[in-house]
Amino acid sequence: MGLITIEICKGQSTRVYAFKNADLSVLSQTMAQCCKNIKETVQLLASRHKDIHGSVSKVGKAIDRNFDAEVSAVVAETVWDSPERQKYLSETIVEHLYRQGMLSVAEDLCQESGVVIDMSMKQPFLELNRILEALRMQDLRPALEWAVTNRQRLLDLNSTLEFKLHRLYFISLLNGGITNQLEALQYARHFQPFASQHQRDIQILMGSLVYLRHGIENSPYRSLLETNQWADICNSFTRDACALLGLSVESPLSVSFASGCMALPVLMNIKQVIEQRQCSGVWTHKDELPIEIDLGKKCWYHSVFACPILRQQTSESNPPMKLICGHVISRDALNKLTNAGKLKCPYCPMEQNPSDAKQIFF
Repeated sequence: MGLITIEICKGQSTRVYAFKNADLSVLSQTMAQCCKNIKETVQLLASRHKDIHGSVSKVGKAIDRNFDAEVSAVVAETVWDSPERQKYLSETIVEHLYRQGMLSVAEDLCQESGVVIDMSMKQPFLELNRILEALRMQDLRPALEWAVTNRQRLLDLNSTLEFKLHRLYFISLLNGGITNQLEALQYARHFQPFASQHQRDIQILMGSLVYLRHGIENSPYRSLLETNQWADICNSFTRDACALLGLSVESPLSVSFASGCMALPVLMNIKQVIEQRQCSGVWTHKDELPIEIDLGKKCWYHSVFACPILRQQTSESNPPMKLICGHVISRDALNKLTNAGKLKCPYCPMEQNPSDAKQIFF
């Protein structure tokens, strides 16, 4: 096989490379394959960029199509006109800020709005935030002190908060290894008041001590070291502490805002339909909405039954009635559906005597 000589000049020096014909053929094929791969990659990137550019260009159109800045038609213009309602709104915002631990912002709002918040209302939020901040830093002592002080009231609520706190403190001792074995055994005495209700959990905790020398993470009890327990104890403390203090777990302002976000698109749609059909007198500024809006079970707070047929809330004069098939409708709906002394359930094909329906009480 012959040789091919190539001279490459670089600056003042000249280098000579000799290739065999076979080597040059392999090099040529490799270069061709590389060029092909580069071309395919460039085409792929261009195609992906085209898809992304198309999606981004549609965002503005989607916003213009779905977002209506004019929402005054679905809001009563005089809803916040009275000083009393403005005071309620300011107090709700202040309470939300206290819940979030934004104490300085809440104080500034009180000064600027003239709202006077009693210290008895402020103190529970200060204590809750102090304890929650300690829990986020994995410090259980303030929460344990609070739980022990309110033990009887927590038991009256069937709360297991104190046991969960003691359990988590015991697990934190297990994290220290064999050096904390004696301290863990001594701390196990705190489980005595909960032995009857949490016997199985206590047995698991005590059984983990056998593997302390080799490490709990290498034992069948490694699930005790899950990190999500700290988030769970924060949620448990917030829920039980709020129940003990007579407060809602979630901020009323947050719930109202979230409900408004879900309800607003529906209200905007019905407003558009009313305007297109030129219906007058349907949309009013009273305390009721022109349509029923389902906010999901998360926003169910009252045991009020609405008839699924007439879409009306039941009352003493129009109570809910349970049919033989198990479905429940209002008495007015039952009377309207009765035909020739027979009633056919609107949800299933069962026919029955209307007199067999029984009134139920919530």
